[in-house]
Amino acid sequence: MIRKQMKQHIDVILESTNDAMIAINAEGNITIFNRAAERITGFKEKNVVGMNIKQVIATTRLPYVLKTGESELNQKQPLGNTTIITSRMPVRDEEGNIIGAVAIFRDISEVMDLTYQIYKLKEMQSLLEGIFHSTQDAITVCDEKGIGVLINPAYTRVTGLTEKDVIGKSAAVDIAEGESIHLQVIKTKKPVKSTRLKVGPQKKDVLAHAAPIIVDGELRGSVGVLHDLTEIKKLNDELMTAKQIIRKLESNYTFDDIIARDKEMIRAVEKAKQAAVTPATILLRGESGTGKELFAHAIHSLSQRKYNQFIRVNCAAISEGLLESELFGYVEGAFTGARKGGKRGVFEEAHGGTIFLDEIGEIPISTQAKLLRVLQEREITRVGSTKSMTIDVRVITATNAPLEKAIEEGKFRKDLYYRLNVIPIEIPSLRNRKKDLQPLVKNIINKFNQEYGRNVEGITEEALETLMKYEWPGNVRELQNYIGRAFINMKYSDNYIEAENLPQFFDKHIKTEYEKTQVTEEFDDEENLKEVVEKVEKLHIEKVLQKHHGNRTVAAKVLNISIRSLYYKIEKYNIQHQ
Repeated sequence: MIRKQMKQHIDVILESTNDAMIAINAEGNITIFNRAAERITGFKEKNVVGMNIKQVIATTRLPYVLKTGESELNQKQPLGNTTIITSRMPVRDEEGNIIGAVAIFRDISEVMDLTYQIYKLKEMQSLLEGIFHSTQDAITVCDEKGIGVLINPAYTRVTGLTEKDVIGKSAAVDIAEGESIHLQVIKTKKPVKSTRLKVGPQKKDVLAHAAPIIVDGELRGSVGVLHDLTEIKKLNDELMTAKQIIRKLESNYTFDDIIARDKEMIRAVEKAKQAAVTPATILLRGESGTGKELFAHAIHSLSQRKYNQFIRVNCAAISEGLLESELFGYVEGAFTGARKGGKRGVFEEAHGGTIFLDEIGEIPISTQAKLLRVLQEREITRVGSTKSMTIDVRVITATNAPLEKAIEEGKFRKDLYYRLNVIPIEIPSLRNRKKDLQPLVKNIINKFNQEYGRNVEGITEEALETLMKYEWPGNVRELQNYIGRAFINMKYSDNYIEAENLPQFFDKHIKTEYEKTQVTEEFDDEENLKEVVEKVEKLHIEKVLQKHHGNRTVAAKVLNISIRSLYYKIEKYNIQHQ
């Protein structure tokens, strides 16, 4: 009875162990073949017990152990498609005689998999530690009880608190003013975002975010990130300084960059050169794309102010509500959202230099009065302030709209018009200066050679004749775009622009996206009315801009909207126009 119970216990042990076990008797026949051995070898116990071990496992060394009586421990051995680690030992009776042998082995691939997993975990841990310690964001972690467990070096740099001050203590220990976001997260199990706090002994002003750590559906703690607002303010100041430097460098064109062979263009350039050396206000007039901004740059570069700032403002691209504060600045508390400490306007930034006001006809009446005072008194007043300040700024304005008509309609002040129109300069359209077409094309080719890494030498007579026949409603801007597309149509080895390289003109040969849409566009049944209306509006604006070669003033008239509204919609819909 006892012997039977012992055998049962041994059988249970043999079948439950993860180690495979094979035993043979003195004749080399298998007597034990447990479940783990079945799994590794692929043989079944009932099929192999009683068979000679060599018939089952050809590479076995159990017969050798049986013969020599020597144990072999932790040996590596191939077995089928895997490799095992095995130990082989002889089995002796009470008198020391060898009556069998046993092998205990394990699939090494399992060990290797486990080792690899441990290696990957350590590698991931090292990676996370590297990120945690090198990031510039201050990170703090607490457990589910709100006790600090981890901080990174950036946290110490921002708050001035070390691990000794934080770890093992309440998550609120670092708060100088405000409520701990960690404790809020622990309480609600929800993230907390963009909370202003003061932390550490120096009461550092920070913007804090925190999120819960959830593992298997249970709250395990909270992780928080602090952004140093003083550092952000410093970076913002540096950005503003960089913008000012860029604005100082904006005037990088001179009269040498203006191509003038035509009589009317030469007259405009000569007049601009004469005006440049005077302090008088200049009004540049001409269609869109004729080069009014280029003239403004050149005038500044020839003036006594060339080493000071040149600032360009597109009056149509800024909403009426923001234009006045952009031009003249504002004081703290002037309106909702006003920056702490106020903000300088572009007239202040341009002090000692030149300000170029493009699309001057789009300035609202309310702002025109302030601009008139700038021109008359050389003074500005920030929005929300009663204190005026003296400025020294050269004003150059530009328009492609008839200001005289705007005066008749009551949209533009007559007294401001006379102040701006001291030296009017009319820039001729490209269709009225065809003599300039060939040198303009040559100049544009040189420009695109540098940009595209090409070596185009020029344009053939036939291709040039095609360009001469066109009226160029989009002026030089359209010509530049046209030559750029011709480059794309050329082979890399071509040295001259041929007539066949020229793209077809928009109004004669291109079917617009809008026209295509009339036939093919289908709206999703799930789209709401607002989405459908916006899609149609975008397509129609693209059609009108394309038809009029990107001339925004003409397009705004056709659409019966203000040019400011057109600028807004172009930006809103991300419309790419000529």
